[in-house]
Amino acid sequence: MKFTVIAIVSTLAEAGNASSKWANVRRRLSFEKIAGYEPGSQVTDHCAIDLDQLALEDQLALATDEAYEAARRIFNEGGNSKSYATINLDTPLTVEVAEDDEIIGTTEDGTQVAGKAYDPYPIGTSTINVFYETTDTQASYVNCQVGALVEPNLDGCFKASGTVTIGGTDYGYTYDPAADNNNDRTLAKFSTSADTLMLEGCPGCPYKDFKYFYDYYGTHDYAYQWVEAAFDAKSTSFDNGNADFSRYGFDGREQAIKKGTAYMSVFMYVIREFEDALDDCQKGIISDNYNSVHAWDEGVCFYTGSIEGQDGVTSDGKLIHQLMDKRCADFKTCGSEGTGTDGRAKLNYDIGGLFTLGNFQIKSGDCNAARGTLEQITAKMYIPMIQGTMSYAYELEMLQGGEKEGAEAATFAAAVLPRIHAVDPTAATTIYDNVKVGATSTDYKAVKSAFESVYPSLGITCEEVGGFWNTATNSYFEGMEPCKTETETSAASATSGNTNKTAAIAISSTFGVLFVLAATMVLYMRDREKQGQPVFKISATDDVKDVN
Repeated sequence: MKFTVIAIVSTLAEAGNASSKWANVRRRLSFEKIAGYEPGSQVTDHCAIDLDQLALEDQLALATDEAYEAARRIFNEGGNSKSYATINLDTPLTVEVAEDDEIIGTTEDGTQVAGKAYDPYPIGTSTINVFYETTDTQASYVNCQVGALVEPNLDGCFKASGTVTIGGTDYGYTYDPAADNNNDRTLAKFSTSADTLMLEGCPGCPYKDFKYFYDYYGTHDYAYQWVEAAFDAKSTSFDNGNADFSRYGFDGREQAIKKGTAYMSVFMYVIREFEDALDDCQKGIISDNYNSVHAWDEGVCFYTGSIEGQDGVTSDGKLIHQLMDKRCADFKTCGSEGTGTDGRAKLNYDIGGLFTLGNFQIKSGDCNAARGTLEQITAKMYIPMIQGTMSYAYELEMLQGGEKEGAEAATFAAAVLPRIHAVDPTAATTIYDNVKVGATSTDYKAVKSAFESVYPSLGITCEEVGGFWNTATNSYFEGMEPCKTETETSAASATSGNTNKTAAIAISSTFGVLFVLAATMVLYMRDREKQGQPVFKISATDDVKDVN
């Protein structure tokens, strides 16, 4: 115990000497919740990526060639996240501008608008990119949303011509607000940047889950290629899991596109952000803790989106959080007990708790424990893909499902097949052959059996997946009842239980003392913060990393 206390004191001393961001973060006490999760950093702009998904889906629903091209532009160019303006200065820069240096201008109605330099710019530069400043409030996180949006918002954009102030110097400028306001975060970029952010360009690369998909499809941008092939009504050219979208009209292509963007492209980027958080955590430097938690917060944002709000109670969400809630109604796994057919998915309760736990572990520098938490999160994230594939396989065989249902089955399968293939290639082949685009027949029982055979290897249970529920008969569809997870013998469980109880008492006592110490330190830090004398101060040169 003495060693533990000494270690804590040593860590706190190190923190006091490091340029930690924790005491400041712009003097905020808290940020808006994300479906119940409390972030430790500003991520409102990240959460807004679901607004691109919404805009894309609105265009797809129109089912015209023109609307599909508009949707494709939104996919590639965005409109709602990481907005920036490209302006042409009347006279070149007379001083060097550092990345993130403040740049101030005005809107068309004279309202001041703040931004920051996109890149460092040397003396003599005439064209610069300026990121728009974002706020802590999700409802008004930014007021310039243009990109490829069919209905852009120009209210908070720099006016077409005027003056910007950079480093105390005024510069005249011009630009086209409708064409020169773009976005550096897009649904497509989540996939196209995977080679440098998930495969080769990161400390933990290649990330394990991404490697499953890279090995299966044979390309880093598999999600991008899937979506683009669906837009073009052409075939993919993967090593495995190909799809020929020339077989589909608008009904099938719509499903392949919108599910491909949300559950293939965004899905993997969620995991990437959590992995990035662990990369920062593993550096073992106190000053990196903010970056680590910021990346973790970003992962929660990309999982949830902005539409879910602070409580996560809505039916309008567009990302994985909403998919969990939708699938739980189909598989009778809603509610905190996982036995209902409405409300929040038990998986969202469980994953929400894991989000919070992982945040705490990273803040505490317990990177190994955070790794275990991430393993649990990723395992559960595949479940709605499994549920979707099985339910639509049943509809195809038993309920006269058509092109729409076929595309949904194929796309949900595409989002999980690489994970299945990694543990059992035969099971993956069985699933693919039965639900692939253009499958001549579907055997839903074979699909269900193939999935269930790998549950233990995936780290999930029969109870978490549930069974396909028929609301009309208030019973499971025949043959779609949930399987039962095998458990250890009661004798072994009893022995283990007694041992665990003894260990739990010892651990509880230890952590009780640690909690008191930690709580005391937190209260001390908060009191110092209120007095304007924070324990930790931000270095003027220490910046927050935000890759995407």
